Amino acid sequence: MPDFSRRQLVGSALAATVAAPLISRPVRAESAAYPPRTYPKRVVDLVNEALVIDMLHPILIDEGPAPMTDKLAEEYRTSGVNAILQGVGIRDPEARDQVLSYYALWGHYVQVNSHVFTGVDKMADILRAKRDGKVAVIMGMQNADHFQKVEDVEFFYKLGQRVSQLTYNWQNRLGSGSTERVDGGITDYGVAIIEAMNKVGMLIDVSHSGDKTTLDAIELSPKPIAITHSNCRALNNHPRLKTDEAIKALAAKGGVFGIAGVRNFVTAQEPTTLPNIVDHIDHAVKLVGIEHVGIGSDLDNHGYDDMPPELQKAMKGMLKSSYAWRDKIDTDGFDHPRRIYDLTEELMRRRYSNDNIKAILGGNFQRLLTATWGG
Repeated sequence: MPDFSRRQLVGSALAATVAAPLISRPVRAESAAYPPRTYPKRVVDLVNEALVIDMLHPILIDEGPAPMTDKLAEEYRTSGVNAILQGVGIRDPEARDQVLSYYALWGHYVQVNSHVFTGVDKMADILRAKRDGKVAVIMGMQNADHFQKVEDVEFFYKLGQRVSQLTYNWQNRLGSGSTERVDGGITDYGVAIIEAMNKVGMLIDVSHSGDKTTLDAIELSPKPIAITHSNCRALNNHPRLKTDEAIKALAAKGGVFGIAGVRNFVTAQEPTTLPNIVDHIDHAVKLVGIEHVGIGSDLDNHGYDDMPPELQKAMKGMLKSSYAWRDKIDTDGFDHPRRIYDLTEELMRRRYSNDNIKAILGGNFQRLLTATWGG
């Protein structure tokens, strides 16, 4: 969900898992909103065994790179997460230059904090990060405006980009976003970009795309694509969410659907809690099978409600009223650095098998990313 343009409004620096340590004891989760708690050993053991891939998890929401604090490093080391997708939605005539700056700054941040993070080229880098007790940072982008010519796909791939959404919420040269009044589907230029992304091995993502654009992309791509972070419109009638038709089409081509934790994407009423997120997992699993469902939280370690009020106001003001913002943005119980343990515990409570939980936490995206990038 992060959108670079609102960073410009507040003058951010950009404009100028890690599995939990391999232990088999309960860990504690600290949260400003909830008291510390101890997780059962069986939950900790399962998270440690899993390869956990969060397919949208910005390192920091609406902040430019800054020296990593010991607190943030410890949060990542004990988060239970092995890989995160880092990316924003940049919409600007100068998008190409801005994305270059974005990758230069965040790539440097990953490099100088190599005690916590590691970059990603192939799946082997994520597997190595887990073995080394680090978090692999997948470089992505939530819009494709920086692909100003078809050759830019290969150019940015060589810079390290491994995932790209085709559109953000608005119309671009490739297709229509989820909050556009009219969705014209994938354009001729979008067809060429899809072909180029498949050729180099960059994962296609349609999380923010409109309904027709989403279906067109799934049909046009000969390879499986992803919806890295969305939810089920059948449970919550929100334009940013995906229809059952789209989820079925995605799965039929071998794609994976990541479930998000943003409050207004989870339910339209209160209360909105972690079990409501798992309701979306349940729905998708029943619809298309366990092998096509994953996680894309759309949150940094603490979520959006910890943002400065003026920054949160600017973010909400950038998007249409159809986004249906409420006072709170994060889902209760899913707004702290160790939320993956709470999610695992809820999946256990609903009698998902250990193997199926591992598939949801990252195994399914592991399969898709390996097929896209290579091992």
